[in-house]
Amino acid sequence: MKFILKVILIAALGYIAELFLPWWAVVLSGFVIGTLIPTSGFNSFLSGFLGIGMLWLIFAFALHNNSDGILTTMVSQIFQLGQPAFILVICALVGGLAGGLGALSGSQFYRLFAKEKKPTYR
Repeated sequence: MKFILKVILIAALGYIAELFLPWWAVVLSGFVIGTLIPTSGFNSFLSGFLGIGMLWLIFAFALHNNSDGILTTMVSQIFQLGQPAFILVICALVGGLAGGLGALSGSQFYRLFAKEKKPTYR
């Protein structure tokens, strides 16, 4: 449940941040949510990766549909990728990596200052 909540919050905060800030604001949104809801390292990375990756995939797909595929076709020809769908996948991967690394950094930042629970021996 915590994982799904993190994915939704990272995607929502990333969406709001991208309305007003540059593209790298998704890293900050992942960092903030990763700090507020700390989990294990892989779990934090995966939640940031999925949240921002899906967000950027939806954005890229909307741009693709609004331009009737002209923009993605031209960019895929520039990079010699063949299929315009590869541009959508690359966008999702780049955004996912940025969001995942931001969330992982936030989780590790929390661990840096969190007090460690000492085991009690009786």
